Amino acid sequence: MAQLRTWGILLAVLVAAAVAVPPATAAVASIDLGSEWLKVAAVHLAPGRVPIAVAINEMSKRKSPALAALADGNRLAGEEAAGITARHPSKVFARARDLLAKPFSYVQSFAESHFLPYDLVPDARGAAAVRGDDGQVYSVEEIVAMVLHYAAGLADAHVGAPVRDAVVTVPPYFGQAERRALTQAAQLAGINVLALINEHAGAALQYGIDKDFSNASRHVIFYDMGAGSTYAALVYYSSYNAKEYGKTVSVNQFQDVRWNSKLGGVEMEMRLVNYFADQFNKQLGNGVDIRQSPKAMAKLKKQVKRTKEILSANTAAPISVESLYNDVDFRSTITREKFEELCEDLWEQALTPVKEVLAHSDMKIDDIYAVELIGGATRVPKLQAKLQEFLGRRELDKHLDADEAIVLGASLHAANLSDGIKLNRKLGMIDGSTYAFMLEIDGPDYVRDESIDQILVPRMKKMPIKMFRSIRHTKDFDVSLNYNKAYELPPGIPSHKFAEYSISGLTDATEKYLSRNLSAPIKANIHFSLSRSGIVSLDRAEAVTEITEWVDVPKKILTLESNNTNQNSSSEAGAANGTPDSKDNLNSDSDANSSAPIDESNAQETITEKVLKKRTFRVPLKVVEKTTGAGTILSKELYSEAKNRLEALDKKDAERRKTAELKNNLESYIYSMKEKLEESTDILTVSTKQERQSFAEKLNEVQDWLYMDGEDAQANEFKERLDQLKAIGDPILFRLSELKARPAACENARLYLSELQKIVKNWETNKPWLPKKRVDEVVSEAEKVKGWLEEKEALQKSTPAHSQPAFTSEEVVDKILDLQDKVASINRIPKPKPKIEKKSAKEEEPANKEKTASSESASSETESTGTSQESKATEGDQSASPENSDSEPQSHDEL
Repeated sequence: MAQLRTWGILLAVLVAAAVAVPPATAAVASIDLGSEWLKVAAVHLAPGRVPIAVAINEMSKRKSPALAALADGNRLAGEEAAGITARHPSKVFARARDLLAKPFSYVQSFAESHFLPYDLVPDARGAAAVRGDDGQVYSVEEIVAMVLHYAAGLADAHVGAPVRDAVVTVPPYFGQAERRALTQAAQLAGINVLALINEHAGAALQYGIDKDFSNASRHVIFYDMGAGSTYAALVYYSSYNAKEYGKTVSVNQFQDVRWNSKLGGVEMEMRLVNYFADQFNKQLGNGVDIRQSPKAMAKLKKQVKRTKEILSANTAAPISVESLYNDVDFRSTITREKFEELCEDLWEQALTPVKEVLAHSDMKIDDIYAVELIGGATRVPKLQAKLQEFLGRRELDKHLDADEAIVLGASLHAANLSDGIKLNRKLGMIDGSTYAFMLEIDGPDYVRDESIDQILVPRMKKMPIKMFRSIRHTKDFDVSLNYNKAYELPPGIPSHKFAEYSISGLTDATEKYLSRNLSAPIKANIHFSLSRSGIVSLDRAEAVTEITEWVDVPKKILTLESNNTNQNSSSEAGAANGTPDSKDNLNSDSDANSSAPIDESNAQETITEKVLKKRTFRVPLKVVEKTTGAGTILSKELYSEAKNRLEALDKKDAERRKTAELKNNLESYIYSMKEKLEESTDILTVSTKQERQSFAEKLNEVQDWLYMDGEDAQANEFKERLDQLKAIGDPILFRLSELKARPAACENARLYLSELQKIVKNWETNKPWLPKKRVDEVVSEAEKVKGWLEEKEALQKSTPAHSQPAFTSEEVVDKILDLQDKVASINRIPKPKPKIEKKSAKEEEPANKEKTASSESASSETESTGTSQESKATEGDQSASPENSDSEPQSHDEL
């Protein structure tokens, strides 16, 4: 079997057991943020709940549109944003993830090719920003933050509490700028990113979590075609023994990935969109091109998506768009054969990632155990047929959920990283860098050292990791981090350089060092890190020099010849070696001698000796990042402004939700009361005709206001009108509820009073120790309640049903509950323990004497009986006669 070149992800299964239950508040989430859709999974280990589950949205769907909208001063996201796409396409922002950290020119071209009518403007960094309908400009990071804020809300609703820790998935072609920007967007959304993991890592983890590879290894290809991209990840699952915390454990291994960042389901849809647009243009004539109409294209794209889904299961599909352009309807059909013809060149492109991943891993098709399909676009029959033809397989593997495999695998990783959730089955997944990074140093008089490895991070290097490079230089210098030119750049990134740093302080440190007339070389150590999110950063730098010098060390010499000889020989050996180890030995020897008891009278003199000592000087250097361009993250000032804007939108959203809730409550109350007035016969009993007529008029008045002037009303106006209606309707509803509740409460009260008489008789018969005063109080209280109930019932009979009732069911219940509490307190009184009378001292003395005498006589009898038994037993042993054997039971009886 071919040896694989690179390693990507490592999954260590430390113990085979279930998830341990943490505190009820512990919860983490995972967010699969795609080009068009997002999925959210939550890990919440609570009794009676599924530990890991996909969160549903407000429409009870398991995936949501990755959309954010800014319309009429309001922020919408998910399903709400999708609902206004056809009417306001310029206000709804799609594909925001794919626009992160991209230059303005790239974003502009991308938007035009996908018919996205955004009002784009360049920001100070050279990246793209969008202008809302209110004139406010928002960075792409803010738009992505709105989508992530919506995703976090789904996790909160699923758990029932705020969830702030999350793992977010990214496509493998995401570079450094995109990963930094996405992390900052998550921070703007109030999410603590535990890690960014590659999408194929989540899918591979979900596939391997319930499988055992100890008996046989396997190679699995995960083929993912989503809305905007395609990749193929080759995973090598095996097991071998490795030492982990002193135990021998099984370790599973993953590896390489290749991609096409532009090929996806949307590209197929664009072929259909242009095909149908040409048909409609011919239908209209007069040189009209509906591609210039954002609304028309938004409607057409929406219907094309449905048509493509129908073609996945049928050989032909219709398309119908009402009032597509200038009130003209569009209707047409397309066959699957025509669709496949339109996308002819895409089918070969779709195979490229699979071919590349096999070629770069020295693998053959026969070595592949399975090809798992994930991603929504893999449902296209022609794509599956091309994969089957290339791989020589009748069937492709579909064991994973094409939409949810990634988010569920990411949730396992989130649980593993969380401090609040403990896994009995440890999932030590280590993701791999999908790009290789180079180190470049420049500065005055700097001569490149060929011995220094310019490749800082090889491709598919395991993450996280820390590393450093050491250079010999005496002046300030610059450090730049670049993508390896042997591989392609991330999409839309124009330069291989993605980060640049200025290192200062080395010149000053060198001058101070030389002023001391020291000749040892000075060098700079540069420390880097590759985080588990795949982000490379320069953490710190320091100037380092090492000086070796002879120093005088005082030594105490003893008069004893042996000690003197040993000390001299060890000192000479230490001076001759001149190494740090020798120095340590000298220190340890002197410590040992000083610890022994020494008589000061034996010490004659103290002398010094030369010891070679090594000293290291470290001076921190100042590191300043000076990266510029569209790939930089928001500055502190821009970040603070963005945070304030989003917080203002949060408050506005909360007010909008409150207004919508109050409006809905008012509308529901109006319809409910109208229905009761029209259909309930009991309401005629508890209200007068004039009262009902007046209430109906008020309901109609408020309803007319609600659908006319109330459309744009504030929350307090809805509440004010609802209170006005309740002031009239609630008394009627109260009398209506009391019409049945009061007689029922009275009947229950009479039953309990009757039962109480039996309880009191039982006390008198079986519990005579109960205090008579307490029992009489209960009986008296029961008589009072009975009298009060009879009085109130008589009064109620003379009170009209449409008037205020003489008493309420709640009053009856309260009196019975008070009486029950008193009965329960008496029932808890325990039966007293019987008293034991104590004898006087004079009566106890003769009794004690009698007891003492009887005990002494009993002991003497016991001793004599024991002696006779021993003699009889001896005689029985000498002459085993029947008489002797009969005497044994008698002696036992005496005992």
